[in-house]
Amino acid sequence: MTGSNGYDLFEGAGDLLRALSAPIRLAIVSELAEGERCVHELVEKLGAPQPLVSQHLRVLRGAGVVRGSRRGREIAYALVDEHVAHIVADAVSHAGEGPA
Repeated sequence: MTGSNGYDLFEGAGDLLRALSAPIRLAIVSELAEGERCVHELVEKLGAPQPLVSQHLRVLRGAGVVRGSRRGREIAYALVDEHVAHIVADAVSHAGEGPA
């Protein structure tokens, strides 16, 4: 922990978790864990409208979770690193376990 109050790392973790707080963003991260995808590929896979997928990709980009790179006329999105994919996979697995 660094900073004047000792909670800087926790604040960063909170920002990350807020960025992941929407189910569609979790689904996007899960898809991107398989490899880079263009918006139309995510739309097709998730069955969500293109404007909605684009809006959530903007949130994930702003949080530093995904990056986009030009692929011809499209932008291919990928995870910045695999840590977030593991967090999402663990959360989904835990949710599937049900009550203890």
